[in-house]
Amino acid sequence: MNTPIVDFVKKYADAELVRMHMPGHKGKSFLGYEGFDITEIEGADVLYSPNGIIEQSENNASKLFNTAHTYYSTQGSSLCINAMLAIIAMNKPLQKTHILAARNVHRAFVHAAALLDLDVSWVYPHNVSHICSADITADDIEKAIAESDKAIDAVYITSPDYLGQTLDIRNISDICRKHGIPLLVDNAHGAYLAFSKSNEHPINLGADMCCDSAHKTLPVLTSGAYLHISKKSAHYCKNARRALSLFASTSPSYLILQSLDLCNDYLEKHFRAQLAECIAKTDRLKEQINSCNFYVLDSERLKIVVDAKKSGYTGTQFGNLLRHSGIECEFCDDDFLVLMTSPQNNDNDYIKVYNAFSQLKPKAAIENNILPHNLPHKCALSIRQAVFSKHETADVENACGEICALPLVSCPPAVPIVISGEVITHNDIVLLKKYRIDKIEIVSKG
Repeated sequence: MNTPIVDFVKKYADAELVRMHMPGHKGKSFLGYEGFDITEIEGADVLYSPNGIIEQSENNASKLFNTAHTYYSTQGSSLCINAMLAIIAMNKPLQKTHILAARNVHRAFVHAAALLDLDVSWVYPHNVSHICSADITADDIEKAIAESDKAIDAVYITSPDYLGQTLDIRNISDICRKHGIPLLVDNAHGAYLAFSKSNEHPINLGADMCCDSAHKTLPVLTSGAYLHISKKSAHYCKNARRALSLFASTSPSYLILQSLDLCNDYLEKHFRAQLAECIAKTDRLKEQINSCNFYVLDSERLKIVVDAKKSGYTGTQFGNLLRHSGIECEFCDDDFLVLMTSPQNNDNDYIKVYNAFSQLKPKAAIENNILPHNLPHKCALSIRQAVFSKHETADVENACGEICALPLVSCPPAVPIVISGEVITHNDIVLLKKYRIDKIEIVSKG
């Protein structure tokens, strides 16, 4: 597979031309990669209206993912989430857009809802014990559609989530198709799924649009991402560039574009075989950790999720202990430790992780007081009204009864407990404290 962006930039860098254009480093080496960091000069194409090397590269990605088109983002899945929702909104510009969403959305969804002034109805999961997960079934979606008092313009779900839990996208997509409603999937953690043996990528399972953070599981620079539009929903391509450009920088990173471009060649030639080997190694490591009497949850294939309290630790303690062994985890909190693998991990990486766990001694389980998550909330304002209102920062302890303005939640996991416009409850305060959130933005009464 050709790599037109990489080839162009390399030729340009090798030519040693006088750079009377941005960026200001002029190709001189400070960090070492500046020679390959260019702007949209003649021949370099334009990301959001391409007709040259970027278009060629995106066409390559579209073939690999079997889409009507795959669009590049140099601003992560956050940009793609904005664009997916904007595409839906563009279908009915004179009316409010109504989205039915699983509750465990990334904060980027909330930001997009504010900017686009979307109406959102929430699907609440059953028996969920962590903000990251929402165990939504096709029956839940069917029921929510039937009970909605207004037309639903799109269904929005997250799969896989931060704890590696996946939803039944195939059956959910069947329900959506039956009702003539497009399915949008935040697949930020699952770009690799298109190249697994059974191809469990949302597009293959029936989603109309989805976003992938390429950098999370593929050898792509941070903020490299894809917006995929399925062949059955090719009509959405008409507004895709416009939707992306609404929220995107006019100075996309050509370093990220080159990594996306070069990744196409890797995906075509090497990735499937290396992914299968990586999955086998990761499965084996999960078994080894279990054999040390720690508890690994079932999850998508490139995540190792340890239920810490069952073996007498917190996830944060696990994270600190691993760090002392030279291992940095993806995420940890009171309840869970999350490790992420990829084919770029070598055999020694797996050995180090196993050795670290083998040196730890399980202890008596810590009682896990399950707190109710994702309970329905009273909405006092729309998301947009709350986000753009006058607001102030309050101590969580003093926020009961106040209206949430903008959720303050770190990334990872970036899943809000309270959504903008909702009235903060006592249960919310307990949960906010549990997740070490001590400040919240509330709508000012003044």
